[in-house]
Amino acid sequence: KARSHVNVSQNLGFALGCVAPFLCSPEPRFLPSQGKGLFATRSIRKGETVFVERPVVASQFLWNALYNYRACDHCLRALETAEENAQRLLGKSSLVLPHPEQCSIRKDLHQQCPRCQVTYCSAECRQAALEQYHQVLCLGPSRDDPTHPLNKLQEAWRNMHYPPETSSIMLMARMVATVKQAKDKDWWIKAFSQFCSKTANEEEEIAHKLLGDKFKGQLELLRLLFTETLYDEHLSRWFTPEGFRSLFALVGTNGQGIGTSSLSQWVHACDALDLPMLQREELDAFIDQLYKDIEKESGEFLNCEGSGLYVLQSCCNHSCIPNAETSFPDNNFLLHLTALEDIEAGEEICISYLDCCQRERSRHSRNKILRENYLFTCSCPKCLAQADDPDATSDEEEEGEGETDDAELEDEMTDV
Repeated sequence: KARSHVNVSQNLGFALGCVAPFLCSPEPRFLPSQGKGLFATRSIRKGETVFVERPVVASQFLWNALYNYRACDHCLRALETAEENAQRLLGKSSLVLPHPEQCSIRKDLHQQCPRCQVTYCSAECRQAALEQYHQVLCLGPSRDDPTHPLNKLQEAWRNMHYPPETSSIMLMARMVATVKQAKDKDWWIKAFSQFCSKTANEEEEIAHKLLGDKFKGQLELLRLLFTETLYDEHLSRWFTPEGFRSLFALVGTNGQGIGTSSLSQWVHACDALDLPMLQREELDAFIDQLYKDIEKESGEFLNCEGSGLYVLQSCCNHSCIPNAETSFPDNNFLLHLTALEDIEAGEEICISYLDCCQRERSRHSRNKILRENYLFTCSCPKCLAQADDPDATSDEEEEGEGETDDAELEDEMTDV
């Protein structure tokens, strides 16, 4: 039964999302202690793309959208030009970026839904959204009506889940809308069932983490608004208290963060320019100062941000010494999984759920973060090697929290 489940997962991954599934043809497998994992079926060299995957569903975070981080409503591609992006983050409309030809944004391709006016980066994205879920979720002339059930649901979510955001109720809404619009509803229900599930106690912990101490009352309010907005008899279990909690936990556990930025795309393009030494030094100095100024004005909120559900990526387990990493180099929701080192056939492909700085902390600190956010204790080779280390966070670590040097800031701004 477990093996059959994995084969379905692999087939759905290719059918639903893999843009290039045969780059390295990774194989999902059942693991007794972890549920599932992703394994290489051939040797993969460092720097090689393991796969490129499209999400089953994706959605921009609600606060992120409210604060004018303009992104395609379907693929999350940044819609501002690099110069507009920098001007907004700096609060300085007079800023002029050099080399404007390196900006990849094509405003002439942008389109809006004729009924509700949400914006897409292209006709292809507008059509894809319409065919998958937007017929159900289109607000039409009620887009700015605070009494519309969908607007009430989104406002309730914003009042419960403040920045920094990690999920969105609209990811769940798009799951329901996808099934409601689908001709083969059972196929899509099976597709969503492939994602990792949790026990009842673990589901409560996830809800607590996302919503805070009053999560039980807030979860019930969200369920009632969700039911009022989207109820469908084919998905009746998703609208019960237990089913809604499970759906909520599914999104909280499996949602992969997505970041896009037209400014970072411009920076990467400028880095690739072949310039005389003096011009290169001047451009690098300009970019370095731009980062510092933006950090002072906007802090850590730099990108268009959202989350998505990825079938194959969700099979990847965590390691504190990962051999692969995810990125979004196309400035949209296409996830690239890239090998950080050589991976042999039969070896598990692991990513890290921790950022670079968190991975350098003590075993105790790393596992504290993992238990709080992902409900497991890591047993990767690094954690096992440090098993005899003291179970305490060092004073130096505590003092170092929150400190961000310029190099680290530049990496955060450009490595989306």
